[in-house]
Amino acid sequence: MNLLELRPKILKFNLIKEFCEEFSVCENDLIFTNRFLYDTFLKNLNLKSSYIFQEDYNLKEPSDDIIDKIIKEISHKDIKRVIAIGGGSIIDISKVLSLKEVGTTCELFEKKLPIIKEKELIIIPTTCGTGSEVTNISIAEIKSKKTKIGLAVPELYADYAILIPELVRNLPYEFFVYSSIDALIHAIESLVSPKANPYTEMFSKEAIKMILHGYKKIIENGKEYRKEIIEEFLIASNYAGISFGNAGVGAVHALSYPLGATYHVPHGEANYQFFIEVFKCYNKKNPNGKIKNVNELLKEVMKTDKNVDVYEELENLLENLINKKKLNSYGMKEEEVEIFTNSVIETQQRLLANNYVELSKEEIYKLYKNLY
Repeated sequence: MNLLELRPKILKFNLIKEFCEEFSVCENDLIFTNRFLYDTFLKNLNLKSSYIFQEDYNLKEPSDDIIDKIIKEISHKDIKRVIAIGGGSIIDISKVLSLKEVGTTCELFEKKLPIIKEKELIIIPTTCGTGSEVTNISIAEIKSKKTKIGLAVPELYADYAILIPELVRNLPYEFFVYSSIDALIHAIESLVSPKANPYTEMFSKEAIKMILHGYKKIIENGKEYRKEIIEEFLIASNYAGISFGNAGVGAVHALSYPLGATYHVPHGEANYQFFIEVFKCYNKKNPNGKIKNVNELLKEVMKTDKNVDVYEELENLLENLINKKKLNSYGMKEEEVEIFTNSVIETQQRLLANNYVELSKEEIYKLYKNLY
């Protein structure tokens, strides 16, 4: 049994300038980022590397048509290294850009093509939630299937994962909250996964503690206080990435994918909509398995009374940070409750295999219905 795989070398720099100097960023490097990060942190460094920008492709969430377009446009460049500086969308696409001779993204994600890594890959996350810098997973919307699909192969591991607090300190509050909730979900889903083991559990538990303690401090001291403790969230996200990269995530992610793909809801925000409801369902079905230890951990960290419903308490804590919306507020139609349910059953078995307990089609339908 494979207990833990840690492939990228993890480094930390206080400033992006320090990273560029240490890694001798040059003309054979392709930097994939967004224009705000470029203007704020990179422009004055006068690097000789090539750039591609998120905005040039109207990129919100990765999709196969956008990835195919980027691959075609950079195919003539002599690129030795791909450097991803951004959130989950940039990171997921950059993993694909490090591969050799990708035909179409759809064929790649359906594993109809040989998967060969050709370029060195460096990932620098600029949110507090993706964790993807340390995973071998890339997620993309496949337009023909109207949902997101994951590709998980060793060739997608980065060579280096770089943590730079400077890049996340001024992350807008809403992005900070949704991305860090995503990291919390990564940690908790992987903690109850059938693939969890003492090594992954260690990273999961520490991430949960760091994130929830941080949230309590922010609620107590105000939104701006997040900037004082941002490095803790960056490290917690990395811990959660190590955990879910080895143990996997389950139904929360699986149910969020049709919503995200259809209505272009950002990944962390989409996951937030399903988080508490899925875990209430898990807890109701089997309160005496692994989830019992999770419940005790949450009560300990949040300092709640033993008789209090821990998921009601967790929901209240998160609501103090940002309000959760109804699914219909995104434009979702009532008939899509069944459509999304069928999509999850048909396309997300990779994730559903990581559920704490098995969820029937009827139970998944009910989860969508309750949240609609």
